[in-house]
Order: sequence, then structure tokens, then C-alpha cells
Amino acid sequence: MTDPAPDLAQRKQELRDRLRFRRRHFAANLDPMARLAAFRVLPAPLAERLAEEPLVGGYAPWGDEPDILPALTGIAARGALALPHHAARDAAMAFRRCPEGAALVRGPWGSPQPGPDTESAIPSILFVPLVGFDRHGGRLGQGGGHYDRFLAAHPSLPRIGVGWSVQEVDALPVSALDAPLDAIWTEQEFILCGDRL
Repeated sequence: MTDPAPDLAQRKQELRDRLRFRRRHFAANLDPMARLAAFRVLPAPLAERLAEEPLVGGYAPWGDEPDILPALTGIAARGALALPHHAARDAAMAFRRCPEGAALVRGPWGSPQPGPDTESAIPSILFVPLVGFDRHGGRLGQGGGHYDRFLAAHPSLPRIGVGWSVQEVDALPVSALDAPLDAIWTEQEFILCGDRL
């Protein structure tokens, strides 16, 4: 019997390539006013929940990823925002507090992150960028497994995927190592995938 893992990895990579192209094309052609308005206000089901969370894990956008930081300014103002941090390319992803107005530095992968002198912390809820998603909570990431490993270490952590609506597919090829999402937030809608939110 052959190992299905190589075939699954190849299918994921082919889909990742197509969805990156779709995301890049969509973002490049998005009306500037629509881009400015997208992801600026938290969806109603989340706004009340996040006001009570002790620490919200966000992310600093890279490339064509949606920018959710403007929607999290109130959370940052009360000192309850954390962002991913990589100490080195081969280091596990961690989170560090990101106070309001804190300057971000370029991390080893080229993405913006809090500086090394900021406080490490574990979020109580997490926003997760993605390359693709389906309505069952399936998530296709960049391929490095950083979020999957972090979520495997913190399985009870509620997670909300964030992406443009064009990144949706009917069903994603997933393995047991792929951490499912509890919800997905796009510029068009908020999709609940489970009962933890």
C-alpha cells in the first residue's frame, strides 16, 4: 500500500499556488475605497466576545493578506493584543504582546512582528491568516505549519480564519495535522464553523 501523504502534499501545493494567484489578483484589482473599508470593523458576533478576552492573538498583514489591525485598535489600546513572533527561521512561532503604537520589526521570514524585547504571552483567542478555506472550517496555510504546530500545542484555543472571499473553495484536502477553524471572517461575511464562539 502506498503512502497517501506525498499525494496530499502535492494536491495542497497545487491548490495553494492557484489560491495565491487568485488572492493576489483580487487584492490588486480591489477598489481602493473597498479595500480601505474591508476588515475595519469587527463582526457583531465577535465584538462583544473580544471585549472580554484577556489577550487576543492577531497578525500583522504580509503581502495581500487582509489587514485586520485597524479593527483591533481598541484591543491594542487596552494592552490585550499579541502578534506572532519568530526568533529565527527554525524557531517555533510564539506570540508577544503588542501595545498600542508599538513599532514592528522585520522578522526572519520578512513579515512584521513585535520586537524581541516585548513580553511573551499565550492568546486566549486567535485570528489566523490563510491561503484558502472551506465552510467546514478547513484551512490551507502558507505551508510552513507554524500555526498548525502552535494550535496543536494549544488545542482549546478558539481560532478565526481571515481571508478574502475569493479564497473559498468547496472542500480542502486536509490531514489529521491540520487544525480546523471555529469561524472565518471575510470582507463579505462571518462564517461560524463550530460551537466554540
